[in-house]
Amino acid sequence: MLDLLIMGNLGAIWRHPDDFYPLLKLKMAARHAEKQIPPEPHWGFCYSMLHKVSRSFALVIQQLGTQLRDAICIFYLVLRALDTVEDDTSIPTDVKVPILIAFHRHIYDREWHFSCGTKDYKVLMDQFHHVSTAFLELGKSYQEAIEDITKRMGAGMAKFICKEVETVDDYDEYCHYVAGLVGLGLSKLFHASGLEDLAPTVLSNSMGLFLQKTNIIRDYLEDIDEIPKSRMFWPHEIWSKYVNKLEDLKYEENSIKAVQCLNDMVTNALIHVDDCLKYMSALRDPDIFRFCAIPQIMAIGTLALCYNNIEVFRGVVKMRRGLTAKVIDQTKTMADIYGAFFDFSCMLKSKVDRSDPNAEKTISWVESIEKTCWESGLLNKRKSYIIRDKPRYNSALIVLLFIILSIILAYRSGNQPSN
Repeated sequence: MLDLLIMGNLGAIWRHPDDFYPLLKLKMAARHAEKQIPPEPHWGFCYSMLHKVSRSFALVIQQLGTQLRDAICIFYLVLRALDTVEDDTSIPTDVKVPILIAFHRHIYDREWHFSCGTKDYKVLMDQFHHVSTAFLELGKSYQEAIEDITKRMGAGMAKFICKEVETVDDYDEYCHYVAGLVGLGLSKLFHASGLEDLAPTVLSNSMGLFLQKTNIIRDYLEDIDEIPKSRMFWPHEIWSKYVNKLEDLKYEENSIKAVQCLNDMVTNALIHVDDCLKYMSALRDPDIFRFCAIPQIMAIGTLALCYNNIEVFRGVVKMRRGLTAKVIDQTKTMADIYGAFFDFSCMLKSKVDRSDPNAEKTISWVESIEKTCWESGLLNKRKSYIIRDKPRYNSALIVLLFIILSIILAYRSGNQPSN
């Protein structure tokens, strides 16, 4: 396993040798998390499935206390299953809508399942009875929170099955249903655990919207190329300023307009940052804090990479794995969050083209984020690892890497079957 980790990331580690230790710790944490899977069949299925459908989320969730961890694991899988129904474009509307609306009742039925989705998501749907069984073992307050959010989300998804995302208000409403409600639900679960006060609805909603908008921006190509039918979440009010059809953004002849539209979308996402910082600054429990903080830092980092980047329309743009490992390993305090948001905002700001039609608005929002971070008084404690993308060659570390590689290769050679 270790050799696969190193060999698979060797090029990135050579360019960023200080990624090695965080990557190693991440792999070890993943192995440890896999060993912590409960022995009961239904809980074993739930945690194994969590590792398969979201490995990074599974790592972060493992840091929580048992009761809250179980509740959030089931909350995630229930909403992941609901989202699988919504995402499956092969399901006829007259079949899909009733399932979405009634999903909050299905979670109480140990026998219910519905075959849809692909790969691991299909397994989740085919064996959903394991999730229901685990759900019924949660505390009543956890069950009520999960049922409430599932009901509201299912109804919202059903609404948008029959409605296009036309305006920016529609966009915010859709993101509220599919992600803002997740923020509200998590706040309810944190409160039910007794570890946190109930966060304001507006702030909880913004936590979800910021993550969802980042995903929608990053996943443009995957969504537009969805078979048998494209999924279109970018609002008509924004993209129609640049092209006649949303799919036109992926064609090379529209590259300039595509990047301008992308920058418009990123700027729209930045409006939620201030609320996110307020939400996280109010958290008291260290484990809950890290659970919330890591995805938010990943989001601002992803937006900084996507901004003004035509590759969003050509493939997948995401943070390198070593940088992700650093964020997971070293995010512990609000100083880390302010530092990360400040650094990534500076990175984004450096990419702004003054000729971009939204340049002034983008800079205004970025400078507002920078101001909030500065006024926290914590930037002097920030970690500078967050966006150090230039290679930093540490000769001692490189020598150590080669020694480790030599040992691994020698070990593998010694264990090869002889002819």
